[in-house]
Amino acid sequence: MSTTGLLHAAVALGVGLIGGAINAVAAGGTLVTFPALIWLGLNSVTANATSTVALWPFVLGGMFGYRRELRTVDRSLLYLLIPSLLGGLGGAMVLRSTPSSVFDRLVPYLILFATLLFMAQETVQRRLKLGDPGAHRSITWMAGVMLFQIVVAFYGGYFGAGIGILMLAALSVLGMTNIHQMIGLKNILSGTINGVAAIYFIAEKMVSWPEVGAMAAGAIAGGYFGARVARWMGVRAARRVVVLVGFGMTLALFIRR
Repeated sequence: MSTTGLLHAAVALGVGLIGGAINAVAAGGTLVTFPALIWLGLNSVTANATSTVALWPFVLGGMFGYRRELRTVDRSLLYLLIPSLLGGLGGAMVLRSTPSSVFDRLVPYLILFATLLFMAQETVQRRLKLGDPGAHRSITWMAGVMLFQIVVAFYGGYFGAGIGILMLAALSVLGMTNIHQMIGLKNILSGTINGVAAIYFIAEKMVSWPEVGAMAAGAIAGGYFGARVARWMGVRAARRVVVLVGFGMTLALFIRR
């Protein structure tokens, strides 16, 4: 392998590791991998598709890292997989044929709103009387969150930065209070969204494969160790990291506009 090839592989592995670790806690790894792939010479659409395919394996590490918490998650919440699949595929198809100008304008505001909502989780739950364990079984709330999830999934298939923050906010409104359960479920849902988008991107030959292998290896390791670090930090510290990532992504996206 040439010196340039080794450099590309090293950069891809490093940003994959960082991106997978960020995704395991609050998502946002795309904000690391996407510009790195642009720097390596890919055009924006190819970089976006390549980043999605390469980061998808983080869900394997993230799910394994949160396996204990996932065993206790209410199975009714797995219905959110349905809008995740539909929205993820729809967003990927739109990326194939339309510009990103509208989403570029909306995304910073969406992430900022979701971060503020996540910060106010306990107050929201108290005011809406969502503190009891069965609150999230409400058909009305589930319907609303499924609708929200399909919008989030559509955006996730289209670009994806910040979908974790949006989903964590939705899960908090559903009445979930255990941050590690929420992150574990978020990993499954975001993995579903990115998985169906990745399949579409591969089928449409939108991916640059030389960068995928190294970045995917880094994402798997980053997802697993990110989950371990989050559990070690404890609930309060993990929540602070989620909020900091949310504000960081908001600022980065405003600057990028």
